[in-house]
Amino acid sequence: MDFSFTAEQERFRREVREYLEREVPPRWKELGYLIWEETDESWDITRQWNRKLGEKGWLALTWPRVYGGQERSHIDQLILDEEMARAGTPTGIETAITIGWVCPTIMLFGTEEQKLRYLPDAAKGRIIFCLGYSEPNAGSDLAAVRTTAVEDGDHYVINGQKVWTTVAHRADYCWLAARTDPDAPKHKGVSMFVVDMKSPGITVKPLINILGFHSFNEVFFDEVRVPKENLVGQKNMGWYQLAVALDFERSGVGTPARMHRTIDRLVAYCRQTRRNGRLLSEDPVIRKKLARLSVEAEVLRLLCYRITWIQEKGKTPNYEASLTKVFASELLDRLANTGMEILGPYGMLDRGSPRAALRGEILRLYLTSPSMGIGGGTSEIQRNIIAMRGLGLPRK
Repeated sequence: MDFSFTAEQERFRREVREYLEREVPPRWKELGYLIWEETDESWDITRQWNRKLGEKGWLALTWPRVYGGQERSHIDQLILDEEMARAGTPTGIETAITIGWVCPTIMLFGTEEQKLRYLPDAAKGRIIFCLGYSEPNAGSDLAAVRTTAVEDGDHYVINGQKVWTTVAHRADYCWLAARTDPDAPKHKGVSMFVVDMKSPGITVKPLINILGFHSFNEVFFDEVRVPKENLVGQKNMGWYQLAVALDFERSGVGTPARMHRTIDRLVAYCRQTRRNGRLLSEDPVIRKKLARLSVEAEVLRLLCYRITWIQEKGKTPNYEASLTKVFASELLDRLANTGMEILGPYGMLDRGSPRAALRGEILRLYLTSPSMGIGGGTSEIQRNIIAMRGLGLPRK
């Protein structure tokens, strides 16, 4: 693997960096990079930003031009993602879901009509998807989904419940896993659908998280009629499409870039803050912990580079994505805990408090980081995938 960038790629990085420095909305910066929060105001800023990137062709950089992309390389996408994460742009989870996870799966398995129907609008930032995966009794074992899709003339009739559905209250469409053959083995009776969230019979109920804001939802499907042309791929083969979509979900270079930014802010805080008569930056314990976090964040970055290298070869990362996911989830926990140790009692103050350190970023990271080892597949599931597919160990 060659980790160096070409002169053209470095020019693109400078172009991106200069653009972001100039164009990131000032109001977004005033709000303090709402990474862990969503409000009506932040949502409006995010949607406008995505449409702006879409018009520039940067929202779906690697996609074919016919679908709204620029046919740029995965390395260029990596550069763009790194720079946007470093700059703290208003690009939210809805972009990762739509552009990073769902649409590439539709590109692989959908019909040409489906691609032309959804991909160009997604690439322009006009539509977003939510994920209809988890259910009350189907989390780590996603093949246990009980939501049903029964054929009825030219439609499928959907009944069931999904849970932890991020941005379902904002989404235009749901990328839905439903059981189409109740008698088949559980991995062979699931199909994938695109469901219009405005369809009659869909009820979205908010789930308020530990930070007190709304991003998760319960979604109920009661006799929801979905046209047959909204089935993506082969009927009863949806589990395999779902697995591919999860591989897309588990890889992303933006995470280490955001970690580096948080580490840099902690380092700046330590250089400016005194405790017991000396700067925190002079404390050997703190220096050692920050140095270790910096090394680990760089390791994560290289793991993400490997994912990009695999994609550049025209392949889909599998256990490599799981390896990156579990390392990132647990490193995020270590970063949050170290941040709280450094800030001490001030780390418990949220934004809005005049004494809140780093505008409450570490508190929010601390409260949300445990969920990173659950969403997209628990760390235990990732280790099983690494053991079986990466190391060739038996299932039991």
